[in-house]
Amino acid sequence: MILKVINSILILVAITMGLKQGYAMISAKPEMMEMFEKWGFSKMGLAINGGITIIAALLIFFPKTFVWGKFLMAAGILLIMCFHLLDKGLKGFSIEIPFLLINLVIIYLQYPFKDGFSL
Repeated sequence: MILKVINSILILVAITMGLKQGYAMISAKPEMMEMFEKWGFSKMGLAINGGITIIAALLIFFPKTFVWGKFLMAAGILLIMCFHLLDKGLKGFSIEIPFLLINLVIIYLQYPFKDGFSL
């Protein structure tokens, strides 16, 4: 019961962050453009990455697509971590570690209401 509540909160946080970051990428916020331009992303590439991030966040809502959504989200975070390592940016890399761990914990705890909404 408590694990379901904790997992539900973690899922809501992950979905909210995914939608927020995806929207920031699609709308080409200056901070996102600055970060991704140094890695060779164009405005269109950033928008595509943002769209994939939003799709991943929405896939998490549904039990049948939950794992795929979390996989896409974790892959996006891992991509950013690898780019930070290529730039020798340990600060940026270390900032992404908790977000990757949250995704892995959510996958481990599984979809909280796959058997219905009974508590």
